[in-house]
Amino acid sequence: MTEFSWKIGGEAGYGIMTTGFIFGKSFVRAGFFAFDINEYPSLIRGGHNTYTVRVSEEPIFSHTKNINILVALNDFAFEKHKNEVKKGGFIIYDTDTFNINSKPKDVNILPIPLTTLATEKGGQNIMRNNVALGASFALTNVDIKFLYEVINDVFKEKKGENIASTNIEAAKAGYEFVQKNFSNLKKIEFTHNRKEKRMYINGNEAIALGAIKAGCKFYAAYPMTPASSILHYLALKEYDYNIIVKQTEDEISAIHMAIGASFAGVRAMTGTSGGGFALMTEALGLAAITETPVVVVLAQRPGPSTGMPTHTEQSDLRFVLHASNGEFPRVVIAPGDVSECFYETFNAFNIAEKYQLPVIILTDKFLAESHATTDPFFLEGLKIDRGMMLNKGQPEAKDYKRYENTITGISFRALPSQENVIFKAATDEHNEYGRLEEDPVNRILQMDKRFRKLKVLEGEIVGTKFYGVEDAEITIIGWGSTKGPILEALKILAKKGMRANYLQIVYLMPFPTNMVKVVLEDAKKKILVENNKTAQLGGLIKEMTGIDVDYKILKYDGRPFIPEEIVAKIEEVLTFDKF
Repeated sequence: MTEFSWKIGGEAGYGIMTTGFIFGKSFVRAGFFAFDINEYPSLIRGGHNTYTVRVSEEPIFSHTKNINILVALNDFAFEKHKNEVKKGGFIIYDTDTFNINSKPKDVNILPIPLTTLATEKGGQNIMRNNVALGASFALTNVDIKFLYEVINDVFKEKKGENIASTNIEAAKAGYEFVQKNFSNLKKIEFTHNRKEKRMYINGNEAIALGAIKAGCKFYAAYPMTPASSILHYLALKEYDYNIIVKQTEDEISAIHMAIGASFAGVRAMTGTSGGGFALMTEALGLAAITETPVVVVLAQRPGPSTGMPTHTEQSDLRFVLHASNGEFPRVVIAPGDVSECFYETFNAFNIAEKYQLPVIILTDKFLAESHATTDPFFLEGLKIDRGMMLNKGQPEAKDYKRYENTITGISFRALPSQENVIFKAATDEHNEYGRLEEDPVNRILQMDKRFRKLKVLEGEIVGTKFYGVEDAEITIIGWGSTKGPILEALKILAKKGMRANYLQIVYLMPFPTNMVKVVLEDAKKKILVENNKTAQLGGLIKEMTGIDVDYKILKYDGRPFIPEEIVAKIEEVLTFDKF
């Protein structure tokens, strides 16, 4: 299998994010698989940015440790990342910007006047990125036309045909410079590509598309990294899909607006990160006790407080499981890849309305912003289920009990303005009609009614996924965005002759207790992989099943796992076990 990794690094504000996306998208357009990851500081301008793209002939699920091509736009990028380049790899640097003093061994250095080549073609200094793209493409045997097509797509609509053609000319200049001056270098040769059409999409875009497909007609949010791009994407689609998208003054307003829209009969969603969700927690209880459906996306980043706003972590699991005062049922879903982001968001809306409760989609910066190649979403069979909506003429309308105590815990839901249907949606405890009621018998009845919904839901969902061989020496357990690095780690372990499998827990509430028990009771070595300090999933597994994991691989430096890290830790565990 042929694959390589490419990284561009430089100062923020110089188009590095757009450049990296174009590079990955071009190879997907050419028929290959790609995965990317970006890193940037929480500054308005300045600081060091990187964008890494991994390209392969076969499906891939995350980034990896080392790179084959480094594009250094300044001396800091060169010094910081030069030792990440594999033996036989390439470093492209801008001779108009800096000179290098030390060269890494066994690496090909390509000094190129990126800025000069850009300005000679009538472009601005920032277009040196496109010169670097052309130069990078010249180090592979992939047709440069795919790069030109994507550059045209990205720039033509937003900035016009002249800007698009100038950027293409800049890329062409870089391509021709390498062809002329470095023709003796051995290229990265791909032996085949696949012609099927695929998408190159990140988690936030997939969530937005899942919401659109589910019939979401109202989205309210206050911008907060890394959830902000859901707001941006849906705002672009507002008129295409007849959605009201509202940027609110704060997160408190956002969730109350979403709850209000849902109460009125509109499918609604809000999105934020941990600090914003902290402000939403009282309103979450409002949705719960009034049994108003609402979907909330929480894209995690490191805390506490402002923490590390532009980095990633899985530290809000316990928070969302217990957010708001009191006890009430909620559903917590943790998609692990872009495809699951789409399908589980669609499911979230159906669950919220069918069971009349809040549903939280738990993601993080790594999954939210990393693009991955995926097949077009399969839309057949995705049917909207609005649950028990009260229709005119139903017997229940004559003596309407909004919170009727039913076998399933689900009551008929009426909407404001329905003829001859009156009820109260009280935030105090209430009886079946919605009238305030503090009687202890009624309190028990309503609490049991609300929690009964989760028991019904448990029978309708598959809360876990299983990958790898059944008779394994190692069972890896994880949730959310660790999925990609774990799947890549399974590949590496298999090549090393180690038998391993992976239990992914997708639904964290209701917790799939029986399914987790079945796998873990037979597991020989149970290894937990989490992006947090306190092994929150490990504690939840112990609480729900009574089973302890044997080993914990935890990472909490604000960066996602790299597959090689997981493999190294597992080998360390196995070595330690022998003594």
